[in-house]
Amino acid sequence: MPTVATERNLRVLVAHNFYQQRGGEDSVVDAEIGLLQARGHDVERFSRHNDELAQTGRIAAAVQTLWSGRTVADLARRIAAFRPDVIHAHNTFPLISPALYSVAASAGIPVVQTLHNFRLLCPQAMFLREGRVCEDCLGRFPWPAVRHRCYRGSVPQTAVLVSMLGVHRMIGTYRNKVSRYIALTEFSRAKFIAGGLAGEQISVKPNFVDALVPENERQRSGALFVGRLSPEKGTRVLARAAATRGHAIIDVIGTGPERSSLEASPGILLRGWQAPDAVYARMREAACLVVPSICFENFPVAIVEAFACGLPVIASRLGAMAEIVRDGETGLLFEAGNADDLARKMAWAESNPEALREMGANARREYEIRYTPEVNYRQLMAIYSDAIAAARSKAEGGV
Repeated sequence: MPTVATERNLRVLVAHNFYQQRGGEDSVVDAEIGLLQARGHDVERFSRHNDELAQTGRIAAAVQTLWSGRTVADLARRIAAFRPDVIHAHNTFPLISPALYSVAASAGIPVVQTLHNFRLLCPQAMFLREGRVCEDCLGRFPWPAVRHRCYRGSVPQTAVLVSMLGVHRMIGTYRNKVSRYIALTEFSRAKFIAGGLAGEQISVKPNFVDALVPENERQRSGALFVGRLSPEKGTRVLARAAATRGHAIIDVIGTGPERSSLEASPGILLRGWQAPDAVYARMREAACLVVPSICFENFPVAIVEAFACGLPVIASRLGAMAEIVRDGETGLLFEAGNADDLARKMAWAESNPEALREMGANARREYEIRYTPEVNYRQLMAIYSDAIAAARSKAEGGV
């Protein structure tokens, strides 16, 4: 493995298209920038925000999604002024656009792209349709997405996104102009390989959590859910499982479109949005975290936050969740979408507090081995080093 990236401080240009509603990707971007800056690297942002769409016409937005002239001009100026060693792209959809990759390639700057979701393979980004996993577009031109209106229920908007993917696949943008991809799990990496990306271009680096050592162990009790209250997060599965549990109460931290439907659900106690410190405090008191998602979660940060707090996790046996949570060791897995199975696992957890505490201790050890800032930083530097070396070899005419 080349060591270019560890020999000196780097200039890193971080590119990210922010969402209208702040989400997990935005938090990861901020965390990684902080990680780099704390270790002496010079970091600048190249960003757009989807709030701009309110002042952008539909045709202009569609054109920018395919190829943003503004990105071409603005990024070229930023590269000339900042002279980055590497560009780390997170989200480029829709306003930054794939133009970023071509501008970087023309300037000889390697690009590292984190694959936060499955947008390059699935226009809906989660392999989810009508409440079920759907892989109709995996490994093929994604026309089925247009037929099913997969992006925001709109044929025109889905068609624009499909056109972006199709055009840039055809001209080799994703294959030839990105030096290295970061998948968050082995499950994700396998999906992107099945979707056509070269395996040698994809490294696995999870997200990290910067968490203090848990306080002295106290009496833990109750189940906890933390996340957006939306169908793909399995909130309806959670509600059905809670209704069968009688006396048991599930604390629910978060907000979203499913909030109103959960308000009258027996066994559910809505806590609303809470600041991270308050979430961590509750994680140090709960007996288990429940993650009932029905989609291919790419990397649920709440699981690692729970591990950092010594909290075992009951999660769907689906996608990356089945990779991160080791059944019987750091938590329990249940059949995705099966509320009865979830209720059984929650009942077992309540009846076996000693076993659950042991799982919590295992979860904390898993965090220390895999998900700390220090471990993540070493992984990120190795990926940057590899990308820089690959770009240098290409510039020199190597393979």
